[in-house]
Amino acid sequence: MDWVTLAVIAALAQVLRNAAMKSIGHKLDEYINVLGRFAFLLPFAAAAVWMKGVPEIQPGFWWVCVLFGFLQTAATLSLSKALLYGSMGVVTSLWKLATIWLVVLAFITLGEAPSAWGLVGIFVTLAGVYGLNVSRARIGWFEPVRAIFTDKGMRYTVLASLLYAPSVITFKQAAVLSDATFGTFMTYAAASLVVLPLTLWKSAEHFKDAPRLWKGFVSLGLFAFITSLAQAEAFRLTLTSYVESVKQVEILLAIGIGYVFFRERDRVRETLLGGVVILAGIVLLILAG
Repeated sequence: MDWVTLAVIAALAQVLRNAAMKSIGHKLDEYINVLGRFAFLLPFAAAAVWMKGVPEIQPGFWWVCVLFGFLQTAATLSLSKALLYGSMGVVTSLWKLATIWLVVLAFITLGEAPSAWGLVGIFVTLAGVYGLNVSRARIGWFEPVRAIFTDKGMRYTVLASLLYAPSVITFKQAAVLSDATFGTFMTYAAASLVVLPLTLWKSAEHFKDAPRLWKGFVSLGLFAFITSLAQAEAFRLTLTSYVESVKQVEILLAIGIGYVFFRERDRVRETLLGGVVILAGIVLLILAG
């Protein structure tokens, strides 16, 4: 399977994962929600490892798993706080710009250098995502940037974006130093161990309510596993920044699901325009990658 298909599968599963997280989040808090996302992925990953077998493990694998555990936990909790304190449209617009930081960091750590057309594709895709979120949020183009200096949620957004890029790098390294399946299993095992004591400290009272939401947690784990595995396989085939840029199609998938199933049909013209820009950037990335 080619990397573009894998990235689109990851994006679709991510939309469904986020929907499951949102549903659970209305009933519990962000700490147990994040723990559920990490921990309920593990049975599916363990089954995949059992079927495929443990691969040859390269030096440095265990260290990147531990580092991923801390980075992913911090990035996810920071984004949860950003959405708690800030407007979703503003937060999403600014957070998606983490791809720029990812390009720089991947070049420094992995030696990944996008081609000229690849860079154009990345920036065109980001422009489409940014413009679409700004338009749907009914705010000005510079509002997300201005809000960094005035809004608590935006400061958490910047922190989340800075943490997200290195978590992507370490996740790719884990997949390359083992394979996609084992890398997914061990990185999220590490993340589960990191977030567990924090969850016990912050939201122990919610554990008694978790069993009645078991179907939601299982769905969350399944979609999180599909997202991570498809993403890991794509990372092994091409540049991290290319995969993350193509995954921006998730916003179109989310809008499409809202349009078809929930009759969310506001600002269709702006949505179509943003969608065309995003797809144009993806076409450039396909040609470059």
